[in-house]
Amino acid sequence: MPEESTIGDLAILVVDDEPDILETVEDLLDTCLVHKASTYEEALQYVLSYTYDVVILDIMGVKGFELLKESVNRGFPTIMFTANALSTESLKKSIQLGAVSFLPKEKAAELPTFIKDIVSGGGKPVWRKLFRKLEESFNVSFGPDWKEKDRFFREFEESLEKDKVESD
Repeated sequence: MPEESTIGDLAILVVDDEPDILETVEDLLDTCLVHKASTYEEALQYVLSYTYDVVILDIMGVKGFELLKESVNRGFPTIMFTANALSTESLKKSIQLGAVSFLPKEKAAELPTFIKDIVSGGGKPVWRKLFRKLEESFNVSFGPDWKEKDRFFREFEESLEKDKVESD
């Protein structure tokens, strides 16, 4: 698979309290060096002891937002990866705390593509691409007018469009 060959030498930390999710992510990223942690304490040790190209964090069960703060503080591009905390509030908090992406676990197969986009973009956030790719999924999960209902998302999307125009 071409995507895997472009991310094969990456060091990735994946944190989730569900062993099957850890195995699934490891299988999806089988050409990468993948460290797995199933508790907050174990994950924090990894974050503080190693350098990662990308960190993938669950939100529930492992204090994902606390780990996000530590990961961002260390300069690691971080993807929030969730099922139970799939909400506009979790998405908003992920953006505010510095995550570069937010992926529902049901879209796990797309993880290599998002990692490739993040790494090829120098670790910068991929929110525009995420919103475009997952718009239909987010509309189903959050309701068709989720962005219009929340001023934060309206302003955030406007800033993404402004940044796109300035970078063109």
